[in-house]
Amino acid sequence: MQFNRHRRLRSSHSMRNLVKNLYLEATDFVLPIFIEEGTGVKTEIESMPGQYRFSLDMLQDELKEIWESGIRSLMLFGIPAEKDPVGSGGYAENGIIQEGIRFIKRIYPEMLVITDVCMCEYTSHGHCGILEGDTVNNDETLEYLAKIAVSHAEAGADMVAPSDMMDGRVWRIRRALDEAGYINLPIMSYSVKYSSAFYGPFREAADSAPSFGDRKTYQMDFRSSKEAILEAHDDLKEGADIIMVKPALAYLDVIKTLDDRFDVPIAAYNVSGEYAMIKAGAKMGWIDEKKIVTEKMYALKRAGASIIITYHAKELAQWIASGEIE
Repeated sequence: MQFNRHRRLRSSHSMRNLVKNLYLEATDFVLPIFIEEGTGVKTEIESMPGQYRFSLDMLQDELKEIWESGIRSLMLFGIPAEKDPVGSGGYAENGIIQEGIRFIKRIYPEMLVITDVCMCEYTSHGHCGILEGDTVNNDETLEYLAKIAVSHAEAGADMVAPSDMMDGRVWRIRRALDEAGYINLPIMSYSVKYSSAFYGPFREAADSAPSFGDRKTYQMDFRSSKEAILEAHDDLKEGADIIMVKPALAYLDVIKTLDDRFDVPIAAYNVSGEYAMIKAGAKMGWIDEKKIVTEKMYALKRAGASIIITYHAKELAQWIASGEIE
């Protein structure tokens, strides 16, 4: 009997490095940042150890550390001092995200600033759009999302990322940006965003839990495997430049399907619940955090994600720079 000796190419560390076809670099990662109105705020998020909510006056040291780690892309989430039914803080000229963009760009003009375009952090009811009774009015919400996106562009954002899951939002935002003169500003759409239990810690971080009901009428049902293609196709047709899958780890099959079908960059959002579980397991000594995180990042790359949004970004950048991970 003759058989192949695949182990020949696994025989040493140098050999494995020679033949590998996947790589991790600090520039692959987008780090989410939570910024809050007020002063003197640096509050650790209890369910997300190592992650903080910052007021702008406390953000400069964090930005320095991020820049020096090699990370060049941020995604901003804002926590306003006041909320109302139409989320007016989301599109205010001096809103927390708008001021945050200007602050970051003044200090690090080359940092790529991506902004989350949604209403849940700004509405008093916590839903991602304008309510009509107990239902989110899809078409009315589009007008507000367009205003938010344009306000972010005016403040200096490099990319907007609508996460609301309203039908037609990419089309409406693209039209609004073009009409305002921002024809070259790209859209990273949360095209495939599932209604997921993995978001729990984020809702503490961003103070964005709905005050009633849930988001299952607009976020996707994870029991359906086919609508991901429809959502991504429509977003691209409407003008999205990058499509995202959220959450990441439980949806590797979806990332792979989209990467095989569409010739555009695929982003994966390694969400708060995924982060929190690893931190909890590592704290208990049950897992090797560095090895688990590294393996997870390679899984996302292997599935087809070229952009990874992750709360582990700073740690990963430091491990890569120091040669601690392969």
